[in-house]
Amino acid sequence: MRALCMIMVKAGKVDSVVEILRKKRKAAKQIMIVTGRADICVMLQGTLDELNGMVIDFKKIDNIVATETLMEVEVNLGW
Repeated sequence: MRALCMIMVKAGKVDSVVEILRKKRKAAKQIMIVTGRADICVMLQGTLDELNGMVIDFKKIDNIVATETLMEVEVNLGW
């Protein structure tokens, strides 16, 4: 299962949060600093329990204000 976790951080703290995330690379496949409502996006891959645990760990990191996780789903559109 794959997911995209969008992370919002306190102003000026993006670099320090990215360094912490790089050390927590269990399910994280890619860490990106982005523009828009999120400051950092992390591509995750693993079981649902692994993804859930990783996002819970993210919320424990200082300077992270909020997260939003987009889970990949399969949809049969009949095409």
